[in-house]
Amino acid sequence: MIERAKKSFKKMVSGYNEFRDKYAHGDSSVMQLLSKYGQNPEVMIVSCCDSRVDPALILQCDPGDLFIVRNVANIVPEYLKDDKCHGTSAALEFGIRSLGVEHLILLGHSQCGGVAALLQDDFKNDDDFLRNWVTQIKSESMDQFSVDEYAEYALKKSYKNCMTFPWIKERVMADQLVIHLWFFDIKSGQVFTYCHDERGYKLLGTRESELT
Repeated sequence: MIERAKKSFKKMVSGYNEFRDKYAHGDSSVMQLLSKYGQNPEVMIVSCCDSRVDPALILQCDPGDLFIVRNVANIVPEYLKDDKCHGTSAALEFGIRSLGVEHLILLGHSQCGGVAALLQDDFKNDDDFLRNWVTQIKSESMDQFSVDEYAEYALKKSYKNCMTFPWIKERVMADQLVIHLWFFDIKSGQVFTYCHDERGYKLLGTRESELT
């Protein structure tokens, strides 16, 4: 176990050095420019914490391109304004109201552990916070779904929750914000996007029209 940890740490340090070489060397480097002018991303992503699902890696984006919030099962909760802590909601507020992103991508994925725990009601010892969190996407008919099918369904539930945020709904209705539902298949490495007109998912292509 110790040797494995050493190897993992060595890999991370090597990756850090590569990052420095690519993005942080020189006065005109990406990081220098981002430090000088600040961030101005046009896209925000709500993604899962799953280590196999890294939005920046999947989309091959550079620093500054994406504003990302990650949580278990990539859930957007309902709008609730009180004195409790709402990490995902706070990130949405900052990304949409402060940064003014124009695209919000809800990125689900196959083999989601959070969705599996919900469907199987199997939280083992992870019951301080996990059960309460994932039950936000619970439905009465969820027993008829597989894990992947329900992960796709849960994206639509998060989309509905997005529209309970007054400043999200306002921007969507004014065509200032577009919400995308994307599903990443881990095995194939493919992304599928939900088509509201067809009420189903289709393979994400390279056409610019698919981003509008």
